[in-house]
Amino acid sequence: MTSPVRIVFLGGLGEIGRNCFCLEVEERLLVVDCGLMFPTEDMPGVDLVLPDLRWILDRITDLEGIVLTHGHEDHIGGMAFLLKEVSESVPVFGTELTLGLLTNKLSEAGVAQRAELHVVADGDRVRAGPFEFETISVTHSTPHAVGLAFHTPQGVIVHTGDFKLDQTPVDGRLTDLPRFGTLGADGVRLLLSDSTNAEHRDVTGSETLVGEWLTDHFNRHDRKRIICACFASHLHRVQQICDAAVESGRRIVFLGRSMQSNTTLARAKGILDVEDEDILDISEIDSVPPEELCVVCTGAQGEPLAALSLMAAGEHKWVTVGESDTVIISATAIPGNEMNVHRAIDGLIRAGAEVVHAGIADVHVSGHASGPELEFMLALVRPEFFVPVHGEYRHLVAHSRLASRLGVPEDNILVAEDGDIIEISDEGVDFADMEAPAGYVYVDGAGVGDVTGGVLRERRRLADDGTLVCVVVVDSRTGEVVRGPEILSQGFLRQEEEEKFIEEAAEHVVSSIEEAAAEDALDLTTLNRHVRQALSRFARKRTERRPIVFPLVIEV
Repeated sequence: MTSPVRIVFLGGLGEIGRNCFCLEVEERLLVVDCGLMFPTEDMPGVDLVLPDLRWILDRITDLEGIVLTHGHEDHIGGMAFLLKEVSESVPVFGTELTLGLLTNKLSEAGVAQRAELHVVADGDRVRAGPFEFETISVTHSTPHAVGLAFHTPQGVIVHTGDFKLDQTPVDGRLTDLPRFGTLGADGVRLLLSDSTNAEHRDVTGSETLVGEWLTDHFNRHDRKRIICACFASHLHRVQQICDAAVESGRRIVFLGRSMQSNTTLARAKGILDVEDEDILDISEIDSVPPEELCVVCTGAQGEPLAALSLMAAGEHKWVTVGESDTVIISATAIPGNEMNVHRAIDGLIRAGAEVVHAGIADVHVSGHASGPELEFMLALVRPEFFVPVHGEYRHLVAHSRLASRLGVPEDNILVAEDGDIIEISDEGVDFADMEAPAGYVYVDGAGVGDVTGGVLRERRRLADDGTLVCVVVVDSRTGEVVRGPEILSQGFLRQEEEEKFIEEAAEHVVSSIEEAAAEDALDLTTLNRHVRQALSRFARKRTERRPIVFPLVIEV
């Protein structure tokens, strides 16, 4: 009997981001990607969201390495947090650019020495302990993305990674359909495939279409400064912006820490082709007429401290936006970021700029395969079993329906979620009778994991209904109120309503303390409970709101 193979999903199934899973062979582990997710509006104060990495950390001595499919934050953004928790260096496999992008992040976090980097090229076949995998080139919205084929005791497992079928990519590097086809002809036991655009019925457009639009737009706006915001890792997009700028006689300014870091890295590796004389330092921006400038910056997602958001708020040190500017936001909003993006657009328009975005012009194409391309991949690989990955739950279900339509038996299609463990054995592929911890781990400032769901609920209550603080001094022997109650309101009532409310609320607090005294219950715990309940009941009755009440009873 051949030993089983397990896949443990820690993130990326049922959400956009946090992509991470573990492959287990002969009780050894191989991690594929370790990404983050950006917080949604119902996560106040949270900076980032990580996978729960306990499954890996509890078995760190079993870890053979980490394989990265590409350099986007939702695939490598959690690496620094993982490596902070290990004491010895971990082998990390990825293409040259992916590891270059990773190194910048690890260096900033002070953990670069904990990654033992191994550069892989398209078509390489790598062994790591009992694991054997090969890299397959795929086209995506960052260079050097790869899919993976794992050659396991239970047959070949193909993971597409994030991909699209772009026949005219900027760098000429195509998705290696012949290799996917050969694997399919030889027999693929299980396919894991990107589901992000599974609901879309139109074929995803080529990246070069954006370049054509940019060139035309730059030439038609020859009397304005052009500011382009995009992902710093979308170096194909950056290349096309730079090409359009140079062709229209403009100098280029790279703005934003990640944009400057990534473009420097890409130029050094020959991935971004821009001549030195075409680049201008931000400190020299006033030395060139606006119509001869193109600013390429971060902030396409409306991140509060990114360059574009600071411009929209009129707070950027170097760039003040006005009527002589055209701003191009060359991206679509990641789910959860919509309000931030809309806020930035409003601010830019208020400042007098013309703003062009994906809602009104062809300034962006997706890096993910849509329904027809996903069907093509399924038909090419012809898997025996199928698990859709990378996407919200509705995307996974839509992809599973495509697989069924393409002939994969419904019993052989598993719609998994974070925490699920898939077991591949001689009998087939099915869910294991156990689950892995896979909840959200929140990063808030310097804290990782110390913000819980309960903390977030309290923060939402604070945002919704505000607070009441009650300070009262009580005689510990008689229960008589010596001083107070003093009641302070924050985010609860308008100033003109507070006086009458506080006067009546104080009467209820005194009554509650008198009740406690009558019961001879004068310990601090009981008194604080009485005050909290009295204030909460009164506030709810008077306002139908539920502020958080902080009682502070002082005994003398």
